[in-house]
Amino acid sequence: MSLLAERLNHPVSTAELERRWLAVRQRMRDEKIDVLLMQNNNDFMGGYVKWFSDLSATNGYPLTVVFPREAGMTLVMQAPIGMDRKIPPGDLDLRGVERVLGVASYASAGYSLGYDNAAVTQALQAYVGGTIGLVGLGTLPVSMLDHLRRQFTRARFVDASELVDQIKVIKSDEEIALIRRCASMQDACMDAVFKAIRPGMRDIEAAAVAEQVSHQFGSEQGLYLCASTPVGQPGPFGPRRYQNRIIREGDYFAILVENSGPGAQYCELGRTCVLGKASDAMKEEMDFVVRAQQFTVNLLKPGAACADIWHAYNQFMRDNGRPPEERLYCHGQGYDMVERPLVRFDETMTIAAGMNLSCHPTYANATGFHWCCDNVLVGPQGGELIHQAPRRLIELG
Repeated sequence: MSLLAERLNHPVSTAELERRWLAVRQRMRDEKIDVLLMQNNNDFMGGYVKWFSDLSATNGYPLTVVFPREAGMTLVMQAPIGMDRKIPPGDLDLRGVERVLGVASYASAGYSLGYDNAAVTQALQAYVGGTIGLVGLGTLPVSMLDHLRRQFTRARFVDASELVDQIKVIKSDEEIALIRRCASMQDACMDAVFKAIRPGMRDIEAAAVAEQVSHQFGSEQGLYLCASTPVGQPGPFGPRRYQNRIIREGDYFAILVENSGPGAQYCELGRTCVLGKASDAMKEEMDFVVRAQQFTVNLLKPGAACADIWHAYNQFMRDNGRPPEERLYCHGQGYDMVERPLVRFDETMTIAAGMNLSCHPTYANATGFHWCCDNVLVGPQGGELIHQAPRRLIELG
């Protein structure tokens, strides 16, 4: 076994990557697109680069993929400035890649972005009069797009995000197996936190238990949001900046484990425990949010329109005297922590078998912060909740 093979953390199979490339290239032929361009700079919302290359963009450093319809990929990534490396067939890490162009650019040093622009221009030279599909307009820098449009005046630029999204959101058998492993990992995280939590710990120390368990399973990235609060007061969870409070006897503690599992597929699990006895009001609200979650799960059937689910859910909330959703309570997940479809009024994509969605009805009122968060895999007949953590308040004596 080579040293590199030992270092790689749960890579997807080459057959899985080839499945993705084949499906996209067929759609590119249908749409007469010659090449795709995408860039990500983090692995929370870096799913396009990861899906095409099995490489994660990290640390805010840009990683650009040029994906031709009829040739191997070119990557523009952190490396010595001016590097131009040919990748031999069979490379364990850079599968499907023919060329790597090196840059050392940083968003915090604006002038250095010109290195990326020059390298991408070099990678796209064969398409100066072709059709260039842009994937992920929210993550492609405006400086790069302005530069390319000035350089390639004969090229046609089109938004190809929808083309890729329609394929990417339907998970293969291999991806579904990794999603289930992620859910199982998060169940273990939640169990470990509730076994370890004690009065006198700070919130951040309890969250660190979940993070450590995740690392043992091979998680690459994640959020661990939490908050301890006296019973009877609303206490929405937050990131590390807001996790300095000392947990006290009688508090309730809400935690969200939203991380990628082995293989980098995201799920999210959220539960609440009480370091003592829960109030009757908290128990009543927990019973309700489980009902609200199940109401949504029952609507996640192939062909269902996201706007219809959104409106039905909000009517359910109003009918039961609870606040309607105004943000996002159900959404797709994959290599992105949040991916399409967004189950709300403005989503055009319909529910389909093979989707992985997170469902987390959430609200706060005078009695506390109330929620329940689980993942749902959509099958031919509807949704399946895949976490095993009990959907109830956990009372710790």
